[in-house]
Amino acid sequence: MPDSPDLDLRLVRYFTAVAEHRHFGRAAEALHITQPSLSRQIRRLERQLGVLLLDRTPQGTRLTAAGEVFLPRAKTLLRSAAQAAAQTRAAALPRRITIGYTTGLIVTPAVRELRRLHPDADVRTAHVAWNEPRPALLGYRVDAVVTRLPLATDGLDVTILYDEPRTLLLSRDHRLAGRASVTLADIADEPLPRLADPDPAWEAYWRIDPRPDGRPAPDGPLIADIEDKFELIAAGEAVAIAAGPIFVNLRPDLTSVPLEDVEPSHVVLATRAGDRNRLVPAFRTCARALLTGSPASPSGAPKSSARPDP
Repeated sequence: MPDSPDLDLRLVRYFTAVAEHRHFGRAAEALHITQPSLSRQIRRLERQLGVLLLDRTPQGTRLTAAGEVFLPRAKTLLRSAAQAAAQTRAAALPRRITIGYTTGLIVTPAVRELRRLHPDADVRTAHVAWNEPRPALLGYRVDAVVTRLPLATDGLDVTILYDEPRTLLLSRDHRLAGRASVTLADIADEPLPRLADPDPAWEAYWRIDPRPDGRPAPDGPLIADIEDKFELIAAGEAVAIAAGPIFVNLRPDLTSVPLEDVEPSHVVLATRAGDRNRLVPAFRTCARALLTGSPASPSGAPKSSARPDP
């Protein structure tokens, strides 16, 4: 059996750039190298592999059959190399941690305590989009993230921190506004907004779809942005299920009512399974002690004044 080629990751990255741009000139510009140099590097990679990866034409560049096979493997190789480097740095520099949080969730008390206990540590925070906790963790953008379930948990360690009651967000002139609470029966025919490109588990949970009796949740308008959601609700075209109390400082024409007969939302701390960064369990301890879902932040301001996720 012939020896496997020793691939230069730099050449692999050059190839993926050309494959993405389908043009040597544009790829060279993105890589900040000259086009002749890029062409030489790609030919060098092709010689190492013993195959032609790219067809060069006057109209641009296209992948050969071998290139089509190599491209996803090249991306996986580069991603694995980046993860290996990140894990190695984390093992060598256990004094650094980035803590993520999704909208409406406050991590300040636990972050402050972690900094007090480890004054020499580099403790950073980063907001994470509602649908990005898992990619952010597995992509090593954050080392821990406080978020809400549902969340795909394979490859992750997940700790439930506290529960939030679910509420109904509606316009102030809605027939249910001002009620002490509402039930699913009260909103059986009320349309709920839908995300244009939803995560099925997330959509099912926050729309309670199907309902306990098996009926589908009524479909409301498609939305792509939370501001669209607020406008639809204020206009009386839909209602929405949210986590925790929603205060009127979101918009003066919106209000919320507690939603009965549904399980609460679970706020969790998620980390990578097997992470060897010693600051991760230290932050977990701080989070379990201090992130309890109490109604006020350390400054006394309501926690729920932040806007909810879509």
